[in-house]
Order: sequence, then C-alpha cells, then structure tokens
Amino acid sequence: MAASLHSGLYRVLYVPLSTGNVTDMYKSIAWELGLPTERSRAALYRVIRAEVTRLCMEAKVRPVLVVDEAQHLRSEVLEDLRLLTNYEMDSQNRLSLILVGQAELRRRISMAVHEALSQRVVVRHHLGGLAREELPAYLGHLLRLAGTELPLFEPPALEAIQHATSGLPRKVNLLAHHALTAAALAKAQVVTPDHVQAALPETS
Repeated sequence: MAASLHSGLYRVLYVPLSTGNVTDMYKSIAWELGLPTERSRAALYRVIRAEVTRLCMEAKVRPVLVVDEAQHLRSEVLEDLRLLTNYEMDSQNRLSLILVGQAELRRRISMAVHEALSQRVVVRHHLGGLAREELPAYLGHLLRLAGTELPLFEPPALEAIQHATSGLPRKVNLLAHHALTAAALAKAQVVTPDHVQAALPETS
C-alpha cells in the first residue's frame, strides 16, 4: 500500500513495534520526520504538529503515519496519537494515521476508554487467511525474494501448509521456512507433506 502512494503527494512515516511511553512514540515520529528528538514530550508534540502543518500547507504533502504492532501500544499512547491527528480548526485532517496490528487491536479500540479514538476511525479492515488458491503465488513471491524461481513445494505440501495454518501469512511463513529446512536436511529437492509434518513442532 505504501509503495503505491505517490511520493510527491504523500510522505509515509513508519513506526515499528513500540511498547514505550508517549515520549518514546513522539521521538520515533520525530526521527521519521527528520526532527530533533532530544526534547520534552510537550516540545516534541509541538514540533511534530508544526512539521505536519508545514508539509500540508507549504509542501502540499500529506503525512501518513503507519504504526505497526499497534496492539501493544499503551493506552496513553493511543490517546495521544488521537490528539496528534486532531486539527479541529481545519475542514480536513492533516495527518493520516494507520494502526496495524493483530486481532487484539480491534478489541482494544472498541473499549469504552478509547471511544473517542474509535469514533475517529474511518476504515477498519481485517486481513483474513490466504485462500488455498492464493498460497502458491504467495510462496512463489517469497521464494523469488529469496532468489529462486524453482517450485520448491509439492502440491500436497501446499495442502498441508494450508490445513495447518488456515492461510494466516505469519504462520505460513514460519511453517514454510521450517519445512524448507527439513527438506534441506533430508537433501530433498522439494518440500513434501512429510517435511511439513516434521516442521510442525518447530512452529508451536
């Protein structure tokens, strides 16, 4: 999604897993914006808001803040992220916020303590597991990233991976990795259902 955004119209700010406090989050955002980070929480808030305003009003660029593993964020951090997007005097927001996380994130956002944040959520999307017919293309893509075009998984092995993981990408990644390792140790040319079965204990 981020790669599809026009770099002249959007600036993507990516913050990975953050289990720290509000100041830690602000420092991560400031660093992504190229701003000084040795400041107090209040000062960080002001310079981030000022830079977001500058990007929108002068550079005509919309900042898009992506916070990954957001299910781990502290409640006070979630609240401050909401405040960071709150430009009440404007007809439209200047900062787009995308919270990415596991299913726990949906439950947390729906809690009464986060009602104000929940009301500001425009789009909610739950990414389900890959369908069986999507699995070969997905694993093929990962294999190409690793530098090979070879079809290293037998169709029955794909069935076994789908059955064991319900198509959930992270589980697929882990099981496929260990199945490839099992095949390599057995000096096999392709991954078979037996290799997938042998890899299962490594993923539990």
